[in-house]
Amino acid sequence: MTIYLDAVWALNFLLDLMLLMLTQALARDDTKKRRLIVGAFIASLLVPISIYFPESFATSVLGKIMISGIIIMAAFGYRNKYRWLKLFGLFYFVSFSIGGGLIGIHFLLKRPFSMSTNGLLTYNSGFGDPVSWLFVAIGFPLVWVFTKSRMDKHVKEKIRYDQLIPVTIKMRGRSYSTTGFIDSGNQLTDPITKKPVILCDEIALKQWFTDQEWEQLEQCYHTFQMDTLPSEWEKYLQVVPYQGVEGSSMFLFTLRPEQLIIYYGEKRITTTKVLIGIQFGQLTKDASYHCLLHPQMIQTATIHSA
Repeated sequence: MTIYLDAVWALNFLLDLMLLMLTQALARDDTKKRRLIVGAFIASLLVPISIYFPESFATSVLGKIMISGIIIMAAFGYRNKYRWLKLFGLFYFVSFSIGGGLIGIHFLLKRPFSMSTNGLLTYNSGFGDPVSWLFVAIGFPLVWVFTKSRMDKHVKEKIRYDQLIPVTIKMRGRSYSTTGFIDSGNQLTDPITKKPVILCDEIALKQWFTDQEWEQLEQCYHTFQMDTLPSEWEKYLQVVPYQGVEGSSMFLFTLRPEQLIIYYGEKRITTTKVLIGIQFGQLTKDASYHCLLHPQMIQTATIHSA
């Protein structure tokens, strides 16, 4: 039997690369593509090893698991144990999903019943039927695309905690829009009114203030001398106590808006039961968003069609 090692090796390399790419997509990792190519090349080395050294340790179950760990290390690097185990598990999940899909299609296309030479109807179980390389070369990309599209759709249907969304705030008769981020770690609520508290930085909030009013508000916050507070903002301000990370009690200056509108996917979420915490400074260095939203707002706010 003639084995074209270069063709088999090339096909394995491409399949391993696609598996690593799908692993990267599911993990939402920012690894460079060239590292994935290195990982796929290491994975493809099992082909010549299996052919020339079929009884080697690398072809055993334990050997393959160890090589899988090396592949993940080469493709994604090592930052911490949790990330490595996550990528390792995703890699096997993707491999089993794609492999199971190929086997399912293979047996779906096979005829389970056939007529024997003596005229009897027989059942073909399919076990042991060979899967051709041509079938793998055609079917693998199809199953890969189907798996990735289904995963992407599933993610879109969940609450997108990592998505930047438009936010409009109405206060003192004026409305301004900014970019918000749904922060799953933000569980701050006012202990008295039970209203969720979102955080907005000064880039977003200074639009409602003059420079003098903002300086007075910041001075009032640092000194807690309420007499320096701009008089026209007294009815909009509310002080919310909270516990810091180190366990100490602290206070947050918040504003009561007239209305807050969130554009989440194709939905328009409107609420008036919310407080806006004032962040003197920027929330992010790259200014990608200026508002940290509360996940509770997605569940309890009134939803309208966009």
